[in-house]
Amino acid sequence: MHDTWTGGEQRTSPGRLPGTSPHGPASGAPGGSPAGEPALPAGPRRSAVATVLLAPVSGRTWREYLYVLTSFPFAILSFVYALVTLMLGVGLLITFIGIPVLAVSLLGCRVIGWMERGRARALLDLDVAEPEPVRALQRGEGLTARVSAVLRSGSAWRNLLYTQLHFPWALFTFVMWLTTLLVGWAAALYPAWHWVHPAYMDQPGMEMWPGPDGNTWYLDSTPEIWLTSGIGLLVVLLTPWLTHGLTSVDRLLVAGLLGPSRLATRMWELESDRGTVVDTAAADLRRIERDLHDGAQARLVALAMDLGLAKEKLLEDPEAAAEMVGEAHGEVKLAIEELRDLARGIHPAILTDRGLGPALSALASRCTATVSVTVELDERPAQAIEGMAYFTVSELLQNVSKHARAERAWVDVWRSSDRLFLQVSDDGRGGASAGGPASGPGGSGGSGLTGLAERLDAVDGLLVVDSPEGGPTRITAELPWR
Repeated sequence: MHDTWTGGEQRTSPGRLPGTSPHGPASGAPGGSPAGEPALPAGPRRSAVATVLLAPVSGRTWREYLYVLTSFPFAILSFVYALVTLMLGVGLLITFIGIPVLAVSLLGCRVIGWMERGRARALLDLDVAEPEPVRALQRGEGLTARVSAVLRSGSAWRNLLYTQLHFPWALFTFVMWLTTLLVGWAAALYPAWHWVHPAYMDQPGMEMWPGPDGNTWYLDSTPEIWLTSGIGLLVVLLTPWLTHGLTSVDRLLVAGLLGPSRLATRMWELESDRGTVVDTAAADLRRIERDLHDGAQARLVALAMDLGLAKEKLLEDPEAAAEMVGEAHGEVKLAIEELRDLARGIHPAILTDRGLGPALSALASRCTATVSVTVELDERPAQAIEGMAYFTVSELLQNVSKHARAERAWVDVWRSSDRLFLQVSDDGRGGASAGGPASGPGGSGGSGLTGLAERLDAVDGLLVVDSPEGGPTRITAELPWR
């Protein structure tokens, strides 16, 4: 069932394709532009012929040439170091010395991995993240703990494997590249140096192979000379593409063996998310304590004092006592309202009882702009995700009220596969960013959106901000369904 809520009134809306918003594709959602990147206008493209002709002189080609050229000697040194130290450590395992030798070997392989990532970053434009650190080394623990941690480090053993696999591939790549490059240029420039053969070698041209009649075939006629040059030029033009294909294997080796493992990356993400959740929970508890102390608690203390004074004056001045009781009754109503607002901030009853549609409609009625709320969900998500969605929209609408200077705003909620999408957009002044110097929705400070992005990341969510200067602002949040 698809329902649209506008300022507390419900109306039926037509369905739409999953992953799209009625006000345009959601940034970061299926059908939208990449997260944080505006769509670039289509410009003139270099023709395929020009790309092929300019490939030998392009910066990418020369960087890949330099990478292949330096890979061969570096691979030899890395291979020899890893093999010798590994064999030495294994051979000394019958004594205690072999274990520290193996640890030193693995640490050296980690250094090699660091250097290889730097070469790939500088020459192949491949930015591979650092692998997980050896924590015992960071904490400065004892020698035994350090050696044990190094030997149990998966990244160190992957770096060792890289040194053994990279050497034969670097040798093959270097031979292929150098042979193709030299043969190509030698053949392409053959018209310029073919005179060397008759002048100094007593041959009419470059000696090839014996012909059918047993006579040697030389490249000496004008058509043969220029045909050889044309073939050489073709090889020269194809050499950059061959090199790029060869270095693609190097990219796979570096990314697969020298970066962090998927399991380790996930572990670090979970640890970071756990810290975010703990910090958020502590901040919420401090906020609740502050609201109770400064709001309802202070009002109830004052109420108790007023009732005490009214009790004392009950016999002496009944009219004054009645007036004080009436004022205390008003204070009780205000205290109840404050406690109700506080409970709504923790978890609103309307969200528990009726779901996101009515709850977001109630939020929209308190916004300074006219808000249209569209909720298209066939079923309710998990309770924790539903609460996260509610408070995400609540914070974004608060920013619209405080900073956007908008007349209209839209809230859209829909499901695509196993993800829940929220989009809050407005026609305000724009300039929002989730970490820059300027902004929440419509130009507010970025710290609020940064904190919101961190809280969403703690549950494998995502926040994407699309807010050019001058507006409009469109902020999309993505959450797991369960």
